Amino acid sequence: MSDYFQGNLPLQSVSVTKNAVRSPQGEIEEVSDKLAITIAEAASDRKAGDILLLRVADVSYLADYFVLMTGYSRVQVRAIADAIEGQVETEWQRRPLRTAGKAEGSWVLQDYGEVIVHIMMPKEREFYNLEAFWSHAERLELPKSDEGGTNQHD
Repeated sequence: MSDYFQGNLPLQSVSVTKNAVRSPQGEIEEVSDKLAITIAEAASDRKAGDILLLRVADVSYLADYFVLMTGYSRVQVRAIADAIEGQVETEWQRRPLRTAGKAEGSWVLQDYGEVIVHIMMPKEREFYNLEAFWSHAERLELPKSDEGGTNQHD
């Protein structure tokens, strides 16, 4: 079977590059950063709670970011997942590599490769406490967007 490739190549021979885009100003912008923000914004549009971006690139090979959020009902968890899929497909022309838990709706995981999304009901989020498990990762909380706009009192 000549079409089958058995590759026992040493890991050193595999080239690893970060997804980077160079802007006209010469700044390098990580694609994973922008994707994580797109995901968080889509979740926020569906009123997800406690949205948290964990930059795990320096502490894990699994992904560059975990995006964690809370949905307060199974219907909302699925709606958040659908909103994320729609927004990412529209802006990035990408679908998740894998999705798990959507039928149950208490914890949906969406794997976009460099960004892994966790949409959890409050009990699941408290029980599994991924924030504590990944406490050595950099935490990037999104600013809370109030419906009143940019008014900031006290």
